[in-house]
Amino acid sequence: MVSHLQSYTMSFVVTLEGESMGNLSSALQQLRMERKQAQVRVESIDQAIAVIESLNGSGTLRRANQPSRIISAASRRKMAQAQRARWARTKSQPVLATPKSMASAPVKRTMSAAARRKIAAFQKARWAKVKAQQKKAA
Repeated sequence: MVSHLQSYTMSFVVTLEGESMGNLSSALQQLRMERKQAQVRVESIDQAIAVIESLNGSGTLRRANQPSRIISAASRRKMAQAQRARWARTKSQPVLATPKSMASAPVKRTMSAAARRKIAAFQKARWAKVKAQQKKAA
């Protein structure tokens, strides 16, 4: 049906290319009338679909804001009370530093001059030993 409507509309427009402004306004009026008829037809089809779905019991179209289950007022009160208790429990506990904040600022450690001298002496001795072994092998 849509392709039929498109071809009809396109042929209608093609025949009006060389026409006067009065004919264009009547063509526009006719197209608007056709659009309104098409909208009425779509609405009637939607109603028919809804009736058939209700008879079938399928009701596949569900409203987005419709709850998936019905909860009694008493149950909702209990749920709200439990949530308030959870919030009160978390607010009563002292705020601890999160591991992320602790890890983001690591403690910068400095080495004493004596420790650096010790490490340098050890490395010199180690490299001297490696070079001595290389001389023996060569």
